[in-house]
Amino acid sequence: MSHDPYPDADRPLRALWQRYRAYRGRFVAAVAASTVNKVADVVPELLIGAAVDVVVRGQDSFVGQALGVDSRYAQLAWLAAINAVVWLIESLSQYVADVLWRGLAQGVEHDLRVEAYDHVQHLDLGWHEGRAAGSTLATLNDDVNQLERFLDIGAPAILQTTLNVLLVGGVFAAASGQLLVLAFLPIPLIVVGSLVFQRRLEPLYDRVRSAVSDLSGTLSSNLAGIATIKAFTAEDRERDRVAAVSSAYRDANTRAIRSSAAFVPLVRMAILAGFTCTLLLGGWATLRGELEVGLYSVLVFMTQRLLWPLTEVAEVLDLYQRGRASTARILALLAVPITVPAGSTALVRPVAGRVELRGVRAGYGDGPDVLHGIDLVVPAGETHAVVGATGSGKSTLLRLVLRFDDAREGRVLFDGQDVRELDWDSLRGSMGYVAQDVFMFAGSIADNIAYGRPGATREQVRAAAEAAAALDFIEALPGGLDAWVGERGVTLSGGQRQRLALARALLRDPAVLVLDEATSAVDNETEAAIQRSLRLATAQCTAIVVAHRLSTVRHADRIWVLDAGRVAEAGTHDELLQLAGAYAALWRVQTGEPSTA
Repeated sequence: MSHDPYPDADRPLRALWQRYRAYRGRFVAAVAASTVNKVADVVPELLIGAAVDVVVRGQDSFVGQALGVDSRYAQLAWLAAINAVVWLIESLSQYVADVLWRGLAQGVEHDLRVEAYDHVQHLDLGWHEGRAAGSTLATLNDDVNQLERFLDIGAPAILQTTLNVLLVGGVFAAASGQLLVLAFLPIPLIVVGSLVFQRRLEPLYDRVRSAVSDLSGTLSSNLAGIATIKAFTAEDRERDRVAAVSSAYRDANTRAIRSSAAFVPLVRMAILAGFTCTLLLGGWATLRGELEVGLYSVLVFMTQRLLWPLTEVAEVLDLYQRGRASTARILALLAVPITVPAGSTALVRPVAGRVELRGVRAGYGDGPDVLHGIDLVVPAGETHAVVGATGSGKSTLLRLVLRFDDAREGRVLFDGQDVRELDWDSLRGSMGYVAQDVFMFAGSIADNIAYGRPGATREQVRAAAEAAAALDFIEALPGGLDAWVGERGVTLSGGQRQRLALARALLRDPAVLVLDEATSAVDNETEAAIQRSLRLATAQCTAIVVAHRLSTVRHADRIWVLDAGRVAEAGTHDELLQLAGAYAALWRVQTGEPSTA
């Protein structure tokens, strides 16, 4: 699917129709089945009138003349047989219509959710970081469900009501023009009232969707931060905060429901007027002999059939407005442009792993530059470290290498190729990444290690765990590699998560290994073990390491010192100590050693 902005922001359902052409055939079939069902649904009222006509008129009845049957008993038997056939058709068509409508709703729901989720995955990290995760979740889950409910219930109800008016109108037109006008007089009032209420409901349901987004965001954020809430004894405060956003959602819903419910009395009064006209005027015409008794019976039943379903217009409008508002939000999400698109060029294999930054200037959103004219070269096979004070631009540099963001100016090169030209398999598929904030998926330890290489063998997973100094603690867990990891890895310590993330990166056998404070949460003994393993693991690949603890990078082939987004110094550990500059000062602060080699 294209991710271009949808063409008609004021008609989201029309935009949805344009977007999912593959479902048009199923929609037409569902409409056809519903039409057959509604015709079969109206026929029994006609048969009731025909039965009354048989009882009153005998062999002169319409049925008697049409079938050439004199006996009233035989005529009623024929009507009973016809009625049985009609009921079978109605039941079968109802089943087919339900299956088609629900299948349509489920299919669109599935495709739209998957398309929206896939689009969200490809949006840049800056967009995700600037938006509450709960808001996105509400769109992908609740809004899609609201649309599914409209397609499952609301759309068939609108069609059935429309068909009902047309079919019953045809019967009235054939019977009495006067009664047609009188019975249908309430309908324009109901239609006008519907349009007025629709305009009134639209902003109300926009506020409902906004309120549910706020509620989802708050709940998602609080559940993710439950440990912090407990640590600061903020349970009561957070409960009150959730109660406040929940009250806002409840109040928004209440206002929408109150306006929607106010429509029902209007419809009931209109129904009363139409039914009374048919009952009195039709009855008087029958008493004067101007209208057959059987036909009068049909019209009385038909008036009820015509007008009473209109009491559900308020509920249908409710479903329509919810579905419309939700569809608008989903399509607005799909219209968010992908600012970091994949390139189309593939790297020549095997990938060497040379990384270069040439005159790079970068920042976040509309904010000021974080990196200013960075020139940096990491030759293939070497280990380079990036160090500096907090806020110096280290993580921003890594984001450019991984192409989570694009530079505002300058170029980032991978094996001499601009990263903006490379497909994801060539760029990120050639890299192993360990973030400072490690994310673990709910699943086994083996699954988490093999996440970046799903086809890895058990032996390869075990070897990667050993290389990351993780095998000892894994084997101590019940189940070993099959031990279950809770969502976000909450059952593991920070150091254990970092070692598993390192194993996950090493298992990919990457051309470039990118480490962002990869050993910040481990003790000194484990760090030493990991460093020994890393020296072996990086012997055949390029490594870019961001670190605060300088002891972890003293053996790097080259160390780049950033200061306020610029390269202040570069060299080996010994060379930088000899310079007695920023690096030497950091080393002295961290170790207490003199700034000499």
